[in-house]
Amino acid sequence: MTVITDLINDSSEDSLPGAEHFRHWAETTLNTVHAPTLPDRPVSLSIRIVDSSESAELNHRYRDKESATNVLSFGCDLPDMMLAQLDEIPLGDLVICAAVVRREAQEQNKTADAHWAHMVVHGILHLSGYDHIDDDDARHMEAQEILILDQLGFSNPYLTH
Repeated sequence: MTVITDLINDSSEDSLPGAEHFRHWAETTLNTVHAPTLPDRPVSLSIRIVDSSESAELNHRYRDKESATNVLSFGCDLPDMMLAQLDEIPLGDLVICAAVVRREAQEQNKTADAHWAHMVVHGILHLSGYDHIDDDDARHMEAQEILILDQLGFSNPYLTH
């Protein structure tokens, strides 16, 4: 599956992984999760990198949480009739907070790339219908994250270092 990623850096962070990394992480995730039902058209995904203040504002507005968070996922829900007319299937938007990703990577003794990849995988899994509200859902989602990150060459993000 081809994934068209639109990477927008609206943060003050200037040392981000390259756009090709984000695309590769997205394609690997979608090819793993949707392998039996791959669409015959490209999938599009917007990834927007923001600062803590905007992440906190969005987290408050959409999740009623008072702080910045690492990744927010906003799915695209268009009617089938409209989707049939598009050249690509819009998956949705990820909003990733650069400062939170940087801080969490340091706290968890991970490389920055490993944590950026984890946030992309995690966000796309949310866009694909996965969640971690209850323990069973969390175990299933985490197993998918571990599998995909292993395919990408990264270690289990849930092991304590």
